Amino acid sequence: MNEADRKFLDRINKYAEEVLDDIDPQKTHVSEQLNRLRPVMQELAMENGMSVEDVFIKYMDLASEQGVEAEARYREDLGPDFDFKL
Repeated sequence: MNEADRKFLDRINKYAEEVLDDIDPQKTHVSEQLNRLRPVMQELAMENGMSVEDVFIKYMDLASEQGVEAEARYREDLGPDFDFKL
């Protein structure tokens, strides 16, 4: 992930921490969660000449990539003795 993508993702995540702070993600519909993120996604869409839908897709892709990177760091920290396949 390049620096621009990291800033893009960090901006949405920071906003999400503020506006989703008071909800239980297990009990709140995804549509409501996305509705709360819409303002920052609209800002990013306008700034980057993208549609809101494309911002959402990029956000989901980057969040997945960040998850893979985090898992790789976790496995690296555990070492080869804890590397197992399902």
